[in-house]
Amino acid sequence: MNYPIPDSPQEIFALKQQPIDEELVASAIAGVIKIVRSQGQSLEELTAQLLADDPVLDQQQRRWLSKLVSQAWESFS
Repeated sequence: MNYPIPDSPQEIFALKQQPIDEELVASAIAGVIKIVRSQGQSLEELTAQLLADDPVLDQQQRRWLSKLVSQAWESFS
């Protein structure tokens, strides 16, 4: 992977400066999982946050992202 896994929300936010590609998205997802776990949150809590109403993603996109994050969470276990 060309991008390191972010260790903080600031590092994830800094990824906005990079051109978007699959590796950048994977790095951001891995960083979110890493940060959420370090804060003692569960997959269920993260999933609830992902499925909450959001002006950027519609309901179908949020469900897709939730499934993707769940799969990534399990692969990091």
